[in-house]
Amino acid sequence: MKQQEVITLQTLADNEDLQIGYSDNDIVVVDSIQKFTEANTAHVAMNAIVICTDGKVQAQMNGMRMELHKNQVAIVPQNVTVTDVMISPDFNLKAMFLTNRILQSFLREKMNIWNDMMYIHRHHVVTMDEDEILFYTHFYDMLTLAIAKGKDNPLHTDVIQSLLRSAILALCGAMKQMLSSDARPSTGKGYFQRFLDLLHSSEVKRHTVEAYASELCISPKYLTAVCKKNSGKTANEWITEKVLEDIRYYLRQTDLSIKQICDRLAFPNPSFFGKYVKDHFGMTPMEFRRT
Repeated sequence: MKQQEVITLQTLADNEDLQIGYSDNDIVVVDSIQKFTEANTAHVAMNAIVICTDGKVQAQMNGMRMELHKNQVAIVPQNVTVTDVMISPDFNLKAMFLTNRILQSFLREKMNIWNDMMYIHRHHVVTMDEDEILFYTHFYDMLTLAIAKGKDNPLHTDVIQSLLRSAILALCGAMKQMLSSDARPSTGKGYFQRFLDLLHSSEVKRHTVEAYASELCISPKYLTAVCKKNSGKTANEWITEKVLEDIRYYLRQTDLSIKQICDRLAFPNPSFFGKYVKDHFGMTPMEFRRT
């Protein structure tokens, strides 16, 4: 059995088998894929948007079968395990990998569309018609030109991110059209969506289930039930996952001190924060920062 690949921004940027079009601390754009497709099992740590440009691929995504053909786009949430990967000989793709921080920054109040697709309706593939493919082809050409020609521009990163944000917003429009044909969410699904919105928008996420339930004017038991029904995870598991994402981001992607991170995430003191990190990551905050 092949060893599982752990796909992060760093492993993508450092992988010689990938043609990287652009990368910064929050985004990696992959132009083409070669030997990297030999990985049979991988844990994808970031959100991903994958466009199949040739051939086809099929795989299990957190145990759910997914098949992607030419001119289809896969929308993959963060922290997904992909197994049983099978590709056609002519398979190729273009992909964008994003941290949760930059995705939320791009989508803002439209983050609910992404959450609807991922966690309520569980749609992960968008099929593009010829006009849409032409639109994104022209958009990609503009992005490629901006990447190649604009490196001396002091606002190079801002220009690239603005173009990528526009493309993702256009994709969200396609998602919304798909969702509009589905049945209106039940009350339980509505509460789950509101919980996700509340969780994503809170700078301090380490609150109790009771606190979130109170904000939504429902009981903690009901909140946990609707989370479990719509996502397979409890409310507390969602809270812990998002807290760990923030810890990972601040330790790996910023120069903030441990005390500053502790204060920003509302931990009572650095000692408690250190124990929390040790319990979940198996190492101290400083050890985790150095890995």
